[in-house]
Amino acid sequence: MSAQQDLQDLIRLMTVGMKVPIKDALSRVKSLQAKNLRSVQQIAECPLADVQSAISDAKAARSLQNACKARMKNPTAPSAGKRSGSHLTTDAKRTKLSDGTGYLDGPDPMEPREYEASLDLPVETDEQVIADTTLLTNRAPLVLAFAVELLRYTMPEQPPSSRLSLAQAVVSANSRSKAVSIGLEKGPSADDEGWGHGQPRVRVMGREITVLKRGGYQWKGDEQVGEASKTSIDIEPPPNPTEAGNSSQRRYVNSDAAGPAARSWSTSQPVTLKQSTFIVRATSLTEPSQRQSALQSLFAAVPSLQSATHNAWAFRVKVPTNLFNATTIKEESFDDGESGCGSFLLKNMQEMNAVDTLVVMTRWYGGVMLGPDRWRIMRNCLRDALSERLRVTGEQATVGGEAVWGLDLEAMKNNAGAVGSASHRSYEAGVVGMPIHRPEAAKTYLFKSFATRIEAPRREEDVEGQGHSTKNPSPQKASPSKAPSKKKTAKALELEKEENVARLLGAIRILYESWANHLSGPELDRRAWNWYVAVRPEVESGPSGWGAKGQLKLSDIIALRRKEA
Repeated sequence: MSAQQDLQDLIRLMTVGMKVPIKDALSRVKSLQAKNLRSVQQIAECPLADVQSAISDAKAARSLQNACKARMKNPTAPSAGKRSGSHLTTDAKRTKLSDGTGYLDGPDPMEPREYEASLDLPVETDEQVIADTTLLTNRAPLVLAFAVELLRYTMPEQPPSSRLSLAQAVVSANSRSKAVSIGLEKGPSADDEGWGHGQPRVRVMGREITVLKRGGYQWKGDEQVGEASKTSIDIEPPPNPTEAGNSSQRRYVNSDAAGPAARSWSTSQPVTLKQSTFIVRATSLTEPSQRQSALQSLFAAVPSLQSATHNAWAFRVKVPTNLFNATTIKEESFDDGESGCGSFLLKNMQEMNAVDTLVVMTRWYGGVMLGPDRWRIMRNCLRDALSERLRVTGEQATVGGEAVWGLDLEAMKNNAGAVGSASHRSYEAGVVGMPIHRPEAAKTYLFKSFATRIEAPRREEDVEGQGHSTKNPSPQKASPSKAPSKKKTAKALELEKEENVARLLGAIRILYESWANHLSGPELDRRAWNWYVAVRPEVESGPSGWGAKGQLKLSDIIALRRKEA
């Protein structure tokens, strides 16, 4: 058995079998490894004193050894550590992904680009088609749709798989809170009981979501990364760059400025998407007053920057105060026409603890608006430029742009007594036994929940167009679309589901897009929940309305978009 498998078995035994919090389990494993106790078998066979030398709590050490002995006495019992999967069907085995990119059993792992492409969601762009659509659904999947689209704007660095996982975690947390409030469930949640203790957390639609970092997972969209030296600033402009208009930033261009200082700039690789090219440069800055001369040197050394559409910048500098030799951080930024870019650069510099640093984000606009994809590209370029200049630190568990999974804490708690049971494996662990919200399940749930579209009565349009009523009008009731004379084929039903989801996501995207450049990420997140509440289907209150369906008019979502002045 491999060392990695031994580690997974041991942590799974602690967290699932013994209900030890994740943070404590990882700490104990580290202590055990220091004593060369690296597997369930080694712990079961060694003297108790050896285990106690690694785990100071004698009772916990004894419990762990007894659990390991019990496991060794019955090695054929169902266990999350036994991955043969002989009791699973072929289809079940093929859908269990190890780290979001491949299978635990069956086919070879998929490449990130291929995997993320398989999770793409359709989006309708015809506003009239969207506005004329009414769907029949319940509330939970609408939360999922609002959340997954919101994450494109508030966490653009997250791949589609992570957005679906996080959005499903929001649905799970919201559903449990609702169930408790109407008396369907009782007791504290798994989160309240500490099952997510020690893990990073992110905020989505006002809810704190416990996440699991997907260490080493690298994903890029359709952009192309060019070749560039990290230390050179003498990069030629991209092919056929769009000529920029007049900008106040041009006042920093000085052809007579000295160039030697410009050699201290580190440069990211150029990234191009839909003919827009991005480059970020970074240099040291010890005083705010140095910013102008630094920019003058850069523009003099790289004349091609003058043809760029935007040259946004931001800096963070540690400056002294008059209080006991203390210091504070002075920050400043400039968008140069790329709305929100300056504050975005500052936010990411704060996350990466970048101090005494000036960064310049250059973009040649290609004529096609990129939406939230531009934030992901800017972030990647910024991290690239700073990678050689900064030492990323952090004493608290935080998310610094890494891809994450939404942890399924309730599954972790509920499955503690049914380890390995086929009926309790709908959410397989992403790593070392920690169950996550699978993006595949979230996507399936989304399509399943919006299967029914309500067709608008045509008579109303006729009345408006002709100016008089029709003969023998029937009651104007909208009803689910049915074909009384001919049953729809499975293919037609699947196509209708895809159309419904595309129209819903299109409506939500129209809403978010109208506000994205006018609200900060936290404010957009806060308002997203209020927008959902404003349009969610009307159902009965209390237990009788749990899971009930109602009408969702997509025109109501579009009506919430920002009104242009």
